[in-house]
Amino acid sequence: MTETGSARVGFGMRPGGAAAAAEEEAAVVETLPPDASIDLAEERAESHVDEVLDALDRELVGLVPVKTRIREIAALLLVDRMRARFGIDSGRPNLHMCFTGSPGTGKTTVAVRLAELLHRLGYVRRGHLVSVTRDDLVGQYVGHTAPKTKEVLKRAMGGVLFIDEAYYLYRAENERDYGQEAIEILLQVMENQRDDLVVVLAGYKDRMDSFFSSNPGMSSRIAHHIDFPDYAADELEAIGTMMMEREGYKLDPAAEPVFRDYVERRRAQPRFANARSVRNAIERARLRHANRLLDAGGAVDLAALTTLAADDFLGSRVFGPRP
Repeated sequence: MTETGSARVGFGMRPGGAAAAAEEEAAVVETLPPDASIDLAEERAESHVDEVLDALDRELVGLVPVKTRIREIAALLLVDRMRARFGIDSGRPNLHMCFTGSPGTGKTTVAVRLAELLHRLGYVRRGHLVSVTRDDLVGQYVGHTAPKTKEVLKRAMGGVLFIDEAYYLYRAENERDYGQEAIEILLQVMENQRDDLVVVLAGYKDRMDSFFSSNPGMSSRIAHHIDFPDYAADELEAIGTMMMEREGYKLDPAAEPVFRDYVERRRAQPRFANARSVRNAIERARLRHANRLLDAGGAVDLAALTTLAADDFLGSRVFGPRP
């Protein structure tokens, strides 16, 4: 179980303690008259949502439909906040989501940025994300599941709960499985405390479809189904280049077509995990690069220390046994 982000006091937070009433009263904004107007650009700038959206663009290549949906959600919450200034209560929208797609398509990264975005717009009290799997929620014996699930929910309150491979919560073939108990608790919280928690379920699309078919109550509580497509070869190349630059590496010109060939070959093989597979390939290339330098001995300059050569990738099993 992992948790990212940090609590920051901001718009929409409901602080506790003795000073809570005074702070809430100070936070009340006077209702605007019907003939007033609000500077949209100023409100947008003060919310700092563009910082989050720009970070998402920098961190993730492609995924235009995904980024579009996140921008739409940001726009809705910002407009709702301005409508509230006129005394219009739109009610809190249901933002429970399902992210479907293969591993390495950016689902967790988007969830992290989503948590930050929702906090900046006042939808959740904290900017944190709690990421869990079945093992964090489901116990192994009677009476074990409820406390485990409730402890996770307690940690996630005020933020976003990200449940990866959520379909494993339901195992129809095992009548003694305790996953259904965790699902029932989640359903109650998703309905009754959606003003303080956003739940994101993630997994392969076909398996999530089966999960929802077996759990219609869960399906009815999910407002946004967002599909993360596999990356195209050119997108994976761009992702790899970004990863290498972050680590202070670049490709030798002769290595560029080799890396492109590697991506094409690896995509066609089993258990391909998009950006994760590219990251693993770069890590192994770094190992070969370091070993190559040490075997060569002698003096090295900055270029040698930061340039990956064709042989650093050709050593991969993707290309078959070396002659």
